[in-house]
Amino acid sequence: MRFGFFDDLHLEYVITRPDTPLPWINYLGTESYFGIISNTAGGYSFYKDARLRRLIRFRYNNAPLDGNGRYVYLRDDDAAQPDFWSPTWQPTRTPLDAYTCRHGLGYTRIASQRKGITCETTYFVPLGQDLEVWDVHLTNQRGTAANLSLFSAVEFCLWDAFDDANNFQRNYSIGEVEVVDGVIYHKSEYRERRDHFAYFACSEPLAGYDTQREDFLGPYRGWDAPAAVEEGKARQSLALGWQPMGSHHVRLHLEPGESKRVIFVLGYHENPENDKFDPAGTQTINKKTVLPVIRRFLQPDVVSQALADIQQYWRNLLQGMQVDTPNEHANRMINIWNVYQLMVTFNFSRSSSYFESGVGRGMGFRDSAQDLLGFVQLDAQRARQRILDLAATQMASGGAYHQYQPLTKRGNHDVGSNFNDDPLWLVLAVTAYLKESGDWSILQEQVPFDLEHGSEDSLLAHMERSLNYTQERLGPHGLPLIGRADWNDCLNLNCFSDKPGQSFQTTTNREGKVAESVFIGGLFVLAAAEMEAVYDRLGLTAKAAELAAQRVNMRAVLNTAGWDGSWFRRAYDHFGNPLGSQECTEGQIFVEPQGMCVMAGVGLEDGRAESALNAVREHLGTPHGVVVLWPAFKQYYLHIGEISSYPPGYKENGSVFCHTNPWIQIAEARLGRGERALDYYLRINPSAREEISEVHRCEPYAYAQMIAGKEAVKPGEAKNSWLTGTAAWSYVAVTQWILGIRPTFDGLKIAPVVPEDWTAFDVQRTFRGVRYFIHVERVGAGNAVRLEVEGAPVEGDVVGIPSGGQTEVRVRAYLGTA
Repeated sequence: MRFGFFDDLHLEYVITRPDTPLPWINYLGTESYFGIISNTAGGYSFYKDARLRRLIRFRYNNAPLDGNGRYVYLRDDDAAQPDFWSPTWQPTRTPLDAYTCRHGLGYTRIASQRKGITCETTYFVPLGQDLEVWDVHLTNQRGTAANLSLFSAVEFCLWDAFDDANNFQRNYSIGEVEVVDGVIYHKSEYRERRDHFAYFACSEPLAGYDTQREDFLGPYRGWDAPAAVEEGKARQSLALGWQPMGSHHVRLHLEPGESKRVIFVLGYHENPENDKFDPAGTQTINKKTVLPVIRRFLQPDVVSQALADIQQYWRNLLQGMQVDTPNEHANRMINIWNVYQLMVTFNFSRSSSYFESGVGRGMGFRDSAQDLLGFVQLDAQRARQRILDLAATQMASGGAYHQYQPLTKRGNHDVGSNFNDDPLWLVLAVTAYLKESGDWSILQEQVPFDLEHGSEDSLLAHMERSLNYTQERLGPHGLPLIGRADWNDCLNLNCFSDKPGQSFQTTTNREGKVAESVFIGGLFVLAAAEMEAVYDRLGLTAKAAELAAQRVNMRAVLNTAGWDGSWFRRAYDHFGNPLGSQECTEGQIFVEPQGMCVMAGVGLEDGRAESALNAVREHLGTPHGVVVLWPAFKQYYLHIGEISSYPPGYKENGSVFCHTNPWIQIAEARLGRGERALDYYLRINPSAREEISEVHRCEPYAYAQMIAGKEAVKPGEAKNSWLTGTAAWSYVAVTQWILGIRPTFDGLKIAPVVPEDWTAFDVQRTFRGVRYFIHVERVGAGNAVRLEVEGAPVEGDVVGIPSGGQTEVRVRAYLGTA
């Protein structure tokens, strides 16, 4: 069952009914000011940091689920009885005669009609601006004139979203709003900080306004039936304490066929530096710098151009890689939606969505590093800065804060470190950046440790400490210590209890043994191989040789202590017992070590890799993707940790944890099995799952974190959409390993591993300022490649970077043995 359709020409997903299984959301903004908006205008906005600079209040786990947002109301002032509705359906949920929501790249347009009045509202964040625009177009399709009232409504958050949600004894008294010349200024906390405020403006003369929520809504009323809207009269309320909000009331007269455009602007502003803490300053907001911005974006021509600029920005960005393959779902995701999600995950890591509050966690170290694997292709300069930001949260030991706040860029002390896989991801992020950009100067950038302790060293030294961190923490089997957890945050194997009812996080048990991770072992082999290539490039042969010896030793350990006979084990708990073994009643096989070890090349030479992937297909494969483990844990086990706290088939306990699926796709490609690689890719491809939207429930244009597994009550049901490492890894898997267009230090590698029935496909790829036009044609069975560049045959499978200012290169690749 579908709830809409893809409009590939306009780069939009069109939702045709408002009651989607879950709120289907979009993201606004790409730089500093961001918003999340649903198909019924729910959501919230913030400046840089979803916790510390939240503009719009949002209630998670609300009923209905999509509570609070960017609301407009229409009222028919000529009706005998009060008649009002939401043209976005929420929050009044009044039946509409027509409805569409077009989620585009960086904007959302919601259109509806009721009783002859059409309303189309476009929401977006202009490039380079710290504001959002609500561009409302009204048309009277009736045969008679219409007198309407238009109300806007937004509820302000008191900036720190965590404090806003719990410190009510104070927050019910600090709300402060000022209204000057029709502009609503939210300045709660301004008395003590004097540095930032929000504003809400309207392009039309006002019939009234409200800034106090309870005055606007009325006693015991909700957003579905505001008293001010029902009565058609604003209260002119001024919030001093209680619940600050912003609402404009505009009266409109429309002749038959007449249209009217009303623009609302909600924004964030900081006073100039010398105005922020002037002891003699007044409490009046400095409007000299903000009024020109407000006036500019209340002009229709400016708004139209700003939207056109966003659309062009995204068309330009998408041109970085365009493909034409035999599969429409691969084309759609590669060319449009996967790239779009790469930007979203880069901006937010795992912090801000409808399923992440932006309060409990900031930017993840491991998460952001993996997001860079795909994002480096979109914007190398922003990727460069993110790498340096991540490295600055590393400690002198080589460990790293698991998360940091985007506004301060400081590590999150509440979460801390000791996730022992974190440091190694920095190596993979940096080498991906080097291959894409060719910017070797980044390795010499001086980067502090932990931002707070004063010491610093080159980025290259940070990478070295990442690898040393693993080598200095090996367990009794020679495998890396898992610490608090590895990639699977819920696999907490260093828990034990001395007394009933008590549990502890520790690094050793009473016998001096420690929990070990096979997964980190595979990750080390992968990262070490990448680092060796960097050393070789820099002429550091001794360091390369030393690291190579460590890598070879780790491979040997993985092939012994890490091997269970038919697949790779997952870990050893603090008692020295294996997980992911045929010895286990539950959790016999895990997906992570199979994917990571084979990606790292472990087992390719002796059949272990093939055996492990065959076991994945037999035990973990489902029509909805590859589950993370099998069988699921049926009860909670203290010594295994949080993973066993979930019901079977959900999250880390046996769901299709989508993030790991591309690892299997890459692993299958490494074995040359193109049919299997593409099959796994399509099982979790959102576009391919659009036909079962009533089962999948999440958006058909964005990857979700998880899909309920085969042991779940509702297999195939997705949860936690948008913010997932699946976006980056899926993009890497399909473009670099299945299509096989892979950046290297010296050029583009052309090594497709596609199904035998793919006769041809085309790729356009911009790489280091050069546009490559690549045509791949199958001439026989297998994956052998023969290349022609500008009509001339070349040795090997790497197309070098042209010299002499050449900006276009044409490549023909002949696939298979004729």
